Amino acid sequence: MSVATPPKALLTDVFGTVVDWRSSVVSYLTENAQKALDSPTRSIPSTARAAASAIDWGTMAQLWRETYYQFTRSYSPSSQPFKTVDQHHVEALQRLIQQHQLDGLWTDEEIQQISLIWHFLDPWPDSAAGLGALNDKFATATLSNGNKALLSDLASHGHLPYTHIISAEDFGAYKPHPSVYQGAAKKLGLEPGQCGMIAAHLADLKAAHDCGLQTIYIERPREEGWDREKVLQAKEDGWVDMWVQEGEAGFEEVARRFGLTQK
Repeated sequence: MSVATPPKALLTDVFGTVVDWRSSVVSYLTENAQKALDSPTRSIPSTARAAASAIDWGTMAQLWRETYYQFTRSYSPSSQPFKTVDQHHVEALQRLIQQHQLDGLWTDEEIQQISLIWHFLDPWPDSAAGLGALNDKFATATLSNGNKALLSDLASHGHLPYTHIISAEDFGAYKPHPSVYQGAAKKLGLEPGQCGMIAAHLADLKAAHDCGLQTIYIERPREEGWDREKVLQAKEDGWVDMWVQEGEAGFEEVARRFGLTQK
């Protein structure tokens, strides 16, 4: 990070960066499918029963996550009414259920409940302690496409000690739209250059960098969407100000590099 102008606030992506969405979602889908299949009172169509017994729920979780990327990146604040990520998650799950011949496995009420798993994702082991240490020197805030209610629930569930909850919902847009990064800095009373963005996705960091924010990259398993060549080019180009490799304890390592002792 800049020695002359270190950040005053650290903004973090959440899905994949702070919380391990994959393990939580796969486990929850698997458990709820098995519960429905084992129910002695549930009448499930044979097609849905066969599909649920054969499906790879890890693949299903990944497809659900990919719909989120498509939704947030295709959204245009100038031409569409704002839709929250909560709304997207339930609609996307309904579509995936239809596409995979799972109609009848769950009721509409159960589908609504299952879609809320995104509010209760478990954090990576270093996230809570690392954020707590960073609070000794910085304001810390979420900066996620997740809506505010979702982010508040994640912070509570994971005991994540953010000083601020900021969502793309606050600005009626989604990352990587510049208004989200610029709006977050303004909301904190800071210039973009006084903020550092922490993420496990280089595309997010590149957009933040282009808006003038400092950048911190935390490698997380299976999270980076760029191919190896593009990742290496980003590293060579040097626009990532701090690069934390996988296995270096994520947020705890960020705190260590800032000279902060873990609580």
